Amino acid sequence: MKILAIDDQKLVLIPLEIRLKKLGYEVITETSSLKGIKLFDSFQPDLVIIDINMPIISGIEVVKHIRNKRKSKTPIMILSGNTDNNIISEAFDIGVNDYMKKPLSLREVCSRTKRLIGAPNIGNKVKKYQVVLIQKTCVGVVIPCYNEEKRFLSKKFSDFIIKNSGYQLCFVNDGSTDNTLDVLNLLKKGREDFISVYDCKVNKGKAEAVRLGMLHMAKEEGLDYIGFLDADLSTDLSNFDDLVSTIENSKYKIVSGSRISRMGAKITKGAARNIISLIFNFIIRKILRMDFKDTQCGAKIFHKDIIDIAFKDKFITKWIFDVEIFKRITLYFGLKKAKKIICEKPLKRWIHADGSKLSMRDSLEIIYQFVQIAWTYRKKNNMVTHLKKNNDRIIANNLLTSKTAI
Repeated sequence: MKILAIDDQKLVLIPLEIRLKKLGYEVITETSSLKGIKLFDSFQPDLVIIDINMPIISGIEVVKHIRNKRKSKTPIMILSGNTDNNIISEAFDIGVNDYMKKPLSLREVCSRTKRLIGAPNIGNKVKKYQVVLIQKTCVGVVIPCYNEEKRFLSKKFSDFIIKNSGYQLCFVNDGSTDNTLDVLNLLKKGREDFISVYDCKVNKGKAEAVRLGMLHMAKEEGLDYIGFLDADLSTDLSNFDDLVSTIENSKYKIVSGSRISRMGAKITKGAARNIISLIFNFIIRKILRMDFKDTQCGAKIFHKDIIDIAFKDKFITKWIFDVEIFKRITLYFGLKKAKKIICEKPLKRWIHADGSKLSMRDSLEIIYQFVQIAWTYRKKNNMVTHLKKNNDRIIANNLLTSKTAI
């Protein structure tokens, strides 16, 4: 029994192909709908699994090609994050046999596959497979690492990518002097489709490590969102998944985690760290002119189309680059629009991890960095305002000249 799976997101296809092959099916996958159409003619599958939201030619058009042009009755299963009822109705009207909405479990996909075309005869042995979720979107996560050898939680990262397809992790080794790079390469081995390691030969600081990692991941095709997360997992991966759910079901361009203590949430900070955070947040709100509760949480997710705006230029500060990101967004979009595209999402869990790289001396240095940000971005804001006024003046003069000529 042969299956052709077509989806522009490779991270979705890989676990799907692996599981279906384990069940005894012959599987071919393709990320291009055009190439998928050609494969349908040559491969002659018993089942086609396809996404709706494909570039160039949509999944709907592929279905029409199979049903109308090829006059084929081959079973077709839609596997898509598109939940538009009109699209779903159209899909059934033109002849699809099943429509499954992402996110969903891989087990359900396999069960419905068996219902449509039966199961290969591979003996009576029943195997139990780990629950794997096929995500609605594909997400890149940057994790900066500096001397994390002793507290690095390899198993938590590996378990997460096994259970959640659609995630690609990029660990940035920030010039570690211990065996962190070896630990990361060991974690990557055999998981190259889901884990990459970006190695900085010398220590550049967290801000630059995150920036380089974000720009590196932006080159990856098929990712919808890219974010960053602390290596110590003080914000765990399930919390990060909540941030992803928020951004993919909204019009926000940035969703930032917030360590706000509230009912039902487990937020643990040291007393000194809590006092410092309150002071810093007061200063930050004055600089940003936004009512942020917590800009410094090390868990944030960005729509891919604003990565260049937020990360193209080097940051001027070492620790509070998050504030710079929001200032850049404000300068680019304006304060009014920036407030509409940035969301602060309270976390369900945040636990302060021992071994934090931020010392009290660093905390005092941050005060100076606040001054740097306020001064530097005020100059940039004045420059942007000046350019806008000049542009408005040029447009007005051109209009006046054209009216005079008439």
